[in-house]
Amino acid sequence: MTDPVTTDSGIPVKKIYEAKDVPPNWARSMGKPGQFPYTRGIYDGMYRNRLWTMRQYTGFGSARETNLRFKYLISHGETGLSTAFDLPTQLGLDSDHPRAVGEVGRVGVAISSVHDMNRLFEGIDLGKVSTSMTINATAPILLSLYIAVGLEQGVPQNKLRGTTQNDILKEYIARNTYIYPPEASLRLSVDLIEYCAHKMPHWHPISISGYHIRESGANAVQELGFCFANAIEYIEATLERGLKIDQFAPQLSFFFACRNDFLEEIAKFRAARRIWAHIMKERFKARSSESCKLRFHTQTSGETLTAQQPDNNIVRVAIQALAGVLGGTQSLHTNSRDEALSLPTEESVQIALRTQQIIAHESGVTKTADPLGGSYYLEYLTRDLEAKATGLLKRVEDLGGARKAIESGFVHREIQDSAYKFQKSVDEGQTIIVGVNKFTEGSTAPKIQRIDPKLEKAQVRQLKKMKASRKNMQIKSALGRLSKSASHQQNLVGDILNAVRANCTVGEISDVLREAFGEYRVRIDV
Repeated sequence: MTDPVTTDSGIPVKKIYEAKDVPPNWARSMGKPGQFPYTRGIYDGMYRNRLWTMRQYTGFGSARETNLRFKYLISHGETGLSTAFDLPTQLGLDSDHPRAVGEVGRVGVAISSVHDMNRLFEGIDLGKVSTSMTINATAPILLSLYIAVGLEQGVPQNKLRGTTQNDILKEYIARNTYIYPPEASLRLSVDLIEYCAHKMPHWHPISISGYHIRESGANAVQELGFCFANAIEYIEATLERGLKIDQFAPQLSFFFACRNDFLEEIAKFRAARRIWAHIMKERFKARSSESCKLRFHTQTSGETLTAQQPDNNIVRVAIQALAGVLGGTQSLHTNSRDEALSLPTEESVQIALRTQQIIAHESGVTKTADPLGGSYYLEYLTRDLEAKATGLLKRVEDLGGARKAIESGFVHREIQDSAYKFQKSVDEGQTIIVGVNKFTEGSTAPKIQRIDPKLEKAQVRQLKKMKASRKNMQIKSALGRLSKSASHQQNLVGDILNAVRANCTVGEISDVLREAFGEYRVRIDV
């Protein structure tokens, strides 16, 4: 007896699908592109009217090094910037902090002050570019730095366009770059949502991430279910602030992974739009159609890339990117072939960007909206994924919501079980990874991108010089005002913006908040 054929999420797959596999009323329930529940896309013309934003995730070494990479990508046709920050910046530590030694500029760009942020965007008009920033625990600080640079350029904050990830709940699930306890962290996330609702209409203050949940071992159903559970938590916390749903919901955005099961991934994106539209309309009573539209960024899956035969990753990324486009993404990052080995080289980044451009201009898939809509198999998967993800979301709700489900260990157990099953299937040869457990003949290793250790020394030296030249009374006053506000229930973004404009650093501002909120440590029961 042979093993049953399933999708990556374990959905059984028949040999053939026919009209009887799709309910008679399904086509009517889909709506047209641009119509509720947006199964077929959130715009009527989709890419025929406007292509997705092409972003390449970039950040390494110093601000000047990353600035040069930004300009390189813009010159080769990138249409939106996407910024990676190093671990010290993500954890609220200045580059000269003892715990930052050896990590400065390693997995992203080192940003400690408004001077670093100025260097990062030197020669780039923030009034003309859209910038995504992958930052969470320190998101209010990094957005404040970005606002400060825009103001210095003469660009008012209400004209800035872009996204801060700012999804702290998934840090407790998947990434662990949190600083403060969950309640305080959620407060800061909501501060940013509230601030942008009032002052930055073109900014997405949060990108609720299924990507990192998926990369930690979740399947497609879990990616949607846990991601939307987190989204509900943010919405309810924002509503408690007194905002109305249609005041901020149109600025919410999402971030999903795209793996190799081509048709399941396309169906996942279509199901995601349906789930979100129904949540917003039925649960939160949104009146604006803009509140019901799921806007999302897609990144091809870094976890699927292999160090073995790295050129194979070009093909994997192309398949995943095409699935993201056929699934109706608004923004796309394509990983580079060498990311299982190092930060990508310029040559590898160019291939990744060209992959998007070839799909956009040569494949023909942009000529009509939802070109695969109506496929019996695709529609079956869309319906099944919607049902299963909604069922998982209900289980989380029964546990008391996302925070309680995370704290109880439910989310981690579910993801660990999924990751174990997948790895077991690879180890036993049921799931084939080309170049890893089959077709393993060798290949030539590509050139490796290396970070010059001199960059860290230069960054630290530059930061210390800046700190020594500041007006100490101005620093003390700005931090004191922030400390006082942190002890009361008021929005902190304005005070953080004043602090960064007074030359306070990321680490200094984070230390004030550490003093006010404490630091979170995972409790391990023995």
